[in-house]
Amino acid sequence: MNRLILRTGHDRRVRQGHPWVFSNEIDRIDGQPEPGETLTVCSASGQVLGTAYFNPKSLIAARLLSRNEEEIDTIDFFRRKLQAALAYRQEIYGDLNALRLVHGEADGLPGLVVDRYDRVLVLQLLTLGMERRRDVILQALKELLNPLAVIARNDVAVRELEGLPQKVEHISGQLPESLLITEHGLRFEVDVLQGQKTGHFLDQKENHAALKGRVEGRRVLDLFCYSGSWSIHAARYGAAKVLGIDISERAVELARSNSRQNFQEQTCSFRQSDVFEELKVLQARGERFDTIILDPPAFVKSKKRLQQAVRGYLTVNRRAMELLQPGGYLFTCSCSYHMQREIFLDTLRQAARKGGRDLRLVEQRGQAYDHPILLNCPETDYLKCFVLQVL
Repeated sequence: MNRLILRTGHDRRVRQGHPWVFSNEIDRIDGQPEPGETLTVCSASGQVLGTAYFNPKSLIAARLLSRNEEEIDTIDFFRRKLQAALAYRQEIYGDLNALRLVHGEADGLPGLVVDRYDRVLVLQLLTLGMERRRDVILQALKELLNPLAVIARNDVAVRELEGLPQKVEHISGQLPESLLITEHGLRFEVDVLQGQKTGHFLDQKENHAALKGRVEGRRVLDLFCYSGSWSIHAARYGAAKVLGIDISERAVELARSNSRQNFQEQTCSFRQSDVFEELKVLQARGERFDTIILDPPAFVKSKKRLQQAVRGYLTVNRRAMELLQPGGYLFTCSCSYHMQREIFLDTLRQAARKGGRDLRLVEQRGQAYDHPILLNCPETDYLKCFVLQVL
């Protein structure tokens, strides 16, 4: 097997449990591995640290799939990894028909995401190493789950860093005419081919339930509402009126359809509009809300764009805070890893100060349990959801 030898003093992070090896940590490569091929990762003294796949074109040159020296290009290896991931979720969620089955590094499969929507599987092969193992991954998934259809949502920018194209593929099977999932007893239609992420915000399901007790009889504003999951949960938990705003007409139509699916069309209304501009309009009209949900797309996808993103989060949160009634709640989220918790909290403090509002932090939340966090890989801890209340 090919061997990757780390530079002296550059093995601490890998020893502590992080699965990535950066190109500047490598002393040499013994052998001539092809991009995506397997190699053994060793310390400068020759101690085996694990088995990884290799991509010399990427800043993250190797990603470990095992802490042992073993063969990883087999159906048995992937079946074992997938069975462990499935068992973890079965213990938490039972037979829930919509959840993340594989969450990359946190399931020992860096570069692989697998989401289940009823009997449809949606894959993301984010790295060259996983792309090269696509066939064996599909074989293992079909043996374990017998999916009705398999879709690859490889239309994500991170693939370009691996030298891979962005594309959406219908790999196998036939999609149902309408793909419906269940979350907290509510039904949602999912667009796995053109929807955001892989079709639904699976990582927010526990946070949706946190609306209970904070929306009853209230007027609710749902910003960046996408397919209406926050809005419809708010209606189910007793909101008097809910207004959802999204810039995508397609998303708004899906949200309207989902509100009809759940008999909430009398409570929920949706409008296609730019959120930043809509907030100005609502302020000018003197509109006020009792609960506001702010769940924007990732404003920052690289560290170098962090300050630009901070300005965006600052603006949208300040304007939302200004629209809240005294005692009102703000559910505000960031799904950007680079917007770390303390930075996000400091941004919210600035927003409150600039908006002239006093708020208390009621609750700090994160991603759903099927999006686990690998303790020694902080990059897997990406979703922040803070519940604030105006004093």
